[in-house]
Amino acid sequence: MARLKDKYNKEVAPALMKKFEYKSPMQIPRLEKIVINVGCGDARENAKALEAVVADLTAITGQKPVITHAKKSVANFKLREGMAIGAKVTLRSDRMWEFLDRLFNVALPRVRDFRGINAAAFDGRGNYALGLKEQLIFPEINFDKIDKIRGMDIIMVTTANTDEEARELLTQLGAPFAKA
Repeated sequence: MARLKDKYNKEVAPALMKKFEYKSPMQIPRLEKIVINVGCGDARENAKALEAVVADLTAITGQKPVITHAKKSVANFKLREGMAIGAKVTLRSDRMWEFLDRLFNVALPRVRDFRGINAAAFDGRGNYALGLKEQLIFPEINFDKIDKIRGMDIIMVTTANTDEEARELLTQLGAPFAKA
């Protein structure tokens, strides 16, 4: 069992139950999934760029990503409907917990001048979005093998009803929020 999942079951869930005074254990907020998205605008000229994105995401998550396609044509961006423009991965259960553990304890502390993640990046429904500027913070990525530094979006979807519940959940799981 993943270390963070074990911590959630033994420490976090009972603490949340007590703090928010839930009547049923089913009301306790939990992590549902993590979605990692990488946009690759240069994929329209360079087909190898998308292959590199897929390889990086596979190395980071341990799961093969889905290639995303443009929904609309945009003439200014020389983009046609249906063109491949990025990749995304949806992590659930054990892979999700393992990734979150590596993100909080290994990857984020490797960011230069890291003071914590933004505590205000919740969407109002208990989901948290985090943007990273480079994929190099993950130890699975070899610096010599990358062709270009790319960022990614990491969205943590929870069952929490409010941002306060979700913030407490992520804080107890070890999210390094910045001190205000």
